[in-house]
Amino acid sequence: MTVVKAIVHTGYGSAHDLELRELDPPELQPHQVLLRVRASSVNPVEYYKVTGPIFSRVTGGLRRPKVHGIGADVAGTVEAVGSDVTELAVGDDVFGLSPHAWAEYAVARADRLAKKPANVSFEEAAAAPIAGLTALQALRDQGQLKPGEKVLINGASGGVGTYAIQIAKVLGGDVTAVCSTAKVDQARELGADRVVDYTKEDFTRLGIRHELMLDVVGSRPFRQFKRVLTPDATVVVVGGPMNSGLGPLPHLAATFVSGRLRSQRAKFFIAKATRDQLSFLGELLASGKVRSVVERRYELTETREAFRHFAQGHARGKVVITV
Repeated sequence: MTVVKAIVHTGYGSAHDLELRELDPPELQPHQVLLRVRASSVNPVEYYKVTGPIFSRVTGGLRRPKVHGIGADVAGTVEAVGSDVTELAVGDDVFGLSPHAWAEYAVARADRLAKKPANVSFEEAAAAPIAGLTALQALRDQGQLKPGEKVLINGASGGVGTYAIQIAKVLGGDVTAVCSTAKVDQARELGADRVVDYTKEDFTRLGIRHELMLDVVGSRPFRQFKRVLTPDATVVVVGGPMNSGLGPLPHLAATFVSGRLRSQRAKFFIAKATRDQLSFLGELLASGKVRSVVERRYELTETREAFRHFAQGHARGKVVITV
């Protein structure tokens, strides 16, 4: 292996700032493994990294990107292991996170990978880490969803939303899914107990109160949620309007302030990827209780097209890049 084809992030703005180049092979550190990447996917983290709103430039570089690698979700086969790695071996099929997954080969911390179940494809596994862990930790850890409780998912058709419907059902929740007309059938197929088409019905006037709300899209202000929440409900915010300005920050700030003035609690968090968490997610995928909804697949050479499609904000599930 003398060179590796990889997508690099060259500037801020749009898909035009993503380029396919030939690079030197990545250097392997003692705590890392080298992966032959089989698949990755697109998430808001890449969207904000490329479009470059102010909050992302604070750590990523003010005028131009300091780090050119891009792509976080990864699934692939271990090609080499660092001297400190004992849990994984050459030939293992794994999935998890890598700092430069949009490439033929990538390095990843061994503790941010788990073995891929044999009956789960690389594409299905690559779709799951960020979106699946966000849904799992939002519902189980932050929202502490209990069997029989009602959970409202605002934004039930994208990556986090499709996993959230299924994981909420695994946890015993009664699920109300909010999505657009074209995605109503998908939400029902994933197990939602009721589906609200927000283009035809106002989900804040359902007449049903929920103990937990997962706000994925940030389409409505917190003050309007009162009618569909119990007095002691929890609202877990995992996203907001996706734009190249301030991104989700105004919605997060407004929700935080409103939450301090009401009996309902507002929570924010960033999902953490550990081997145990990924392994549990892998078990859910292997059992068939949760599946990855992959809307479109693109080759590495088509990464710009994959990014453009994701940036439109209407994906039904996940957008996957195969390598």
